Amino acid sequence: MKTVLASISMLFAAMFALAAPQAAMAADDPAIATVQGFYDSLLDSMKGGNALGAQGRYNKMRPAVEQAFDVDTMVRFAVGPDWATASPADQKSLTEAFTRMTAAQYAGNFDSFNGEKFVVDSNVQVRGTDHYVSSKLVTKDQTVVFIYRLRQFGSRWKIIDVLLDGSISQLNVYRSDYAATMKAGGAPALIKKLNDLSDKALKG
Repeated sequence: MKTVLASISMLFAAMFALAAPQAAMAADDPAIATVQGFYDSLLDSMKGGNALGAQGRYNKMRPAVEQAFDVDTMVRFAVGPDWATASPADQKSLTEAFTRMTAAQYAGNFDSFNGEKFVVDSNVQVRGTDHYVSSKLVTKDQTVVFIYRLRQFGSRWKIIDVLLDGSISQLNVYRSDYAATMKAGGAPALIKKLNDLSDKALKG
């Protein structure tokens, strides 16, 4: 697996303070199952490593991302106010490019297995209607904390943001980054940017 902190730092470059949670819920919270299920898929992909190749790992991670993440909510927030003025065709293309990028970066950044463990905290923190599931990636050399923000959609709890060390919001970083691209070239420019990031991640 590529150096975890180096890979993640490319995704999370700005700080976002996470307010104190209002309450904690029991280990049977359904949000935990979403995070654990995603980690199970990620570990399976990692164990495939070079035998699967980047495209093979992507093929495993794409359905896992679609099942665990609410991409529609995420891409709307990441694009920001410009989403409302984008054409339906551009919105569809942005959603596809964002989904592809998310799966590709997991496939590219987590490209092998060397005894890593994902440990999910049984205490779920609640803020308003959202549940926050804390977890740790434990490697031989380091421990990285991820907090997943989940929201209920119908009968399922889905991830709508990922926070590193409890303070760095992936979506806030994306939104800041995408604003300049949207301003310069609109939706087509951002679609190209996302697809270029996917292509880069899948070269490994």
